[in-house]
Amino acid sequence: MHLDHTHDGPAAVSADATRPDGTRRALRIGLGGPVGTGKTATVAALCRELRDRLSIAVVTNDIYTREDADFLLNNAVLPPERIQAVETGACPHTAIRDDISANLEAVEDLEDAVGPLDLILVESGGDNLTATFSKGLVDAQIFVIDVAGGDDIPRKGGPGVTTADLLVINKTDLAPYVGSDLEQMALDAKKQRGDLPVAFTSLTSAEGVGPVADWVRAQLAAWTA
Repeated sequence: MHLDHTHDGPAAVSADATRPDGTRRALRIGLGGPVGTGKTATVAALCRELRDRLSIAVVTNDIYTREDADFLLNNAVLPPERIQAVETGACPHTAIRDDISANLEAVEDLEDAVGPLDLILVESGGDNLTATFSKGLVDAQIFVIDVAGGDDIPRKGGPGVTTADLLVINKTDLAPYVGSDLEQMALDAKKQRGDLPVAFTSLTSAEGVGPVADWVRAQLAAWTA
């Protein structure tokens, strides 16, 4: 069952597309969403899917630990020098929306250390449905929810669900076991988001992260055009 509804038009491209030396900076894409929805697994899958053709780096956010960064390192999705951890010390949304200085410094350090880069993925720590990224930090935002959280999540809305450039509904393989109605989730997401795209994913399937990777490629094509 193919439930994606996507569009080819990329998210709005930031006007600040260059680094201080005049070279083009990397496209920055943020990934947010509640705890346990599969954000880090999605980042890992994207790295595996795209790393052969793109120069990628990742910034992770945790409150007091490096757990997400360590997961990526232990799974060898990228060389260690391309993964930077930020310990926010406070609610995750603070570091991605309110005081972005630590994340912005991490992004710029990565470009200085291993650049030039095509893509930097900035993963938020687990947050709630209000999580959004500052446009001063990222150029586009992916918001990840999962079917195990309940099929009413798209209906509940919130800025993460309604305004993210891409909504990912993950763990579709669990739907029969948790009683989630994927068709209803698709309808509710459409009502909340209008023409903004939605991707249904199961990282255990052969297609895996494919719909998300395709969307990222479209953003990058617009960024480099």
